[in-house]
Amino acid sequence: MSSTAITDIATLVTNDPSLGQGSPLGLIQDAAVVIEDDRVVWTGESSKAPATDNRVDAGGRTVLPGFVDSHSHLVFAGDRTAEFNARMSGRPYHAGGIRTTVAATRAASDGELEANLTRYLSEALRQGTTTFETKSGYGLTVADEARALRIAAAHTDEVTYLGAHIVSPDYADDPAGYVALVTGEMLDACAPYARWIDVFCEKGAFDGDQARAILTAGKAKGLHPRVHANQLSHGPGVQLAVELDAASADHCTHLTAADIDALASGRTVATLLPGAEFSTRAQWPDARRLLDAGVTVALSTDCNPGSSFTSSVAFCIALAVRDMGMTPDEAVWSATAGGAAALRRTDIGRLAPGAYADLTLLDAPSHVHLAYRPGVPLVTGVWRRGTRIL
Repeated sequence: MSSTAITDIATLVTNDPSLGQGSPLGLIQDAAVVIEDDRVVWTGESSKAPATDNRVDAGGRTVLPGFVDSHSHLVFAGDRTAEFNARMSGRPYHAGGIRTTVAATRAASDGELEANLTRYLSEALRQGTTTFETKSGYGLTVADEARALRIAAAHTDEVTYLGAHIVSPDYADDPAGYVALVTGEMLDACAPYARWIDVFCEKGAFDGDQARAILTAGKAKGLHPRVHANQLSHGPGVQLAVELDAASADHCTHLTAADIDALASGRTVATLLPGAEFSTRAQWPDARRLLDAGVTVALSTDCNPGSSFTSSVAFCIALAVRDMGMTPDEAVWSATAGGAAALRRTDIGRLAPGAYADLTLLDAPSHVHLAYRPGVPLVTGVWRRGTRIL
């Protein structure tokens, strides 16, 4: 086994609750972390670091767990610059814009889709994201959904079947027929490549009964639910997510008191996606209300070509602190440990013995700089599974 100690860390974010110190982040000052192969084996004060094969001097910078981006849509083709430009000129956002990407994605080759995916994964990795989930949803035919998931599965274990993104244009006059396809032949073709099943439960997409049928069919095939819930309006998505023990209810912008009580009573994570509100000039989710109720919150990018074309988790952290009522500590926890919780993972999102050695080095003395210095490229080092890649 090869071992490496990263020493002279000004602030080490461990997300280890046993360390306490009044912060959910389990902070250690003047710290070190020791890696053996792909795992963390020790954390503590830099002066007490054990002997190792290799040593890296962090130079008084911050180390935190790699970001866990638990919601993205990266298997697509085409460009929606014109749509964004029009929306910023006053046109409201509607889910129908997805159809533009569907047409481009269907027309693209497998090679073009994979090249696009790897481009954005590399972009995210350079910004400190070491784990990502990504979805299908831009093919909406059996063959196109299956190939999207096959391509995604070559690059991540966190793959989500989203045949129920919108009703396929091919079934515009027969939504029931499309639900039958999504829960039948399409599900059969897609399930071998996916861990999760998702549905856009929203006006203009799928109602509560349709969403329940889709998610229940997925569970019967061994896929675990996630839900696009309550993004554009109040609706049944959050309640359905909790009812079905979904790993996460994503967006959570329009919530009733009953929705928040439901989230607080179960283990479904509320995944907030501020890039979408930024890019659509929509109402911000009220993270403070969720946190005060005891709901577990994750932050993610929702990286997609239509409504949130950013791969920067750091940007989303800054938005959450500035506009959603989160403290810097809460936002960083939600983008790391919170994202891991949204994927039902305990081996990522933290830096404690046994966890994967996924680390991000910031050119700053504190994690607070992620919100304090928005838009500044602070990431100067990234380790994934114990290997330095930046």
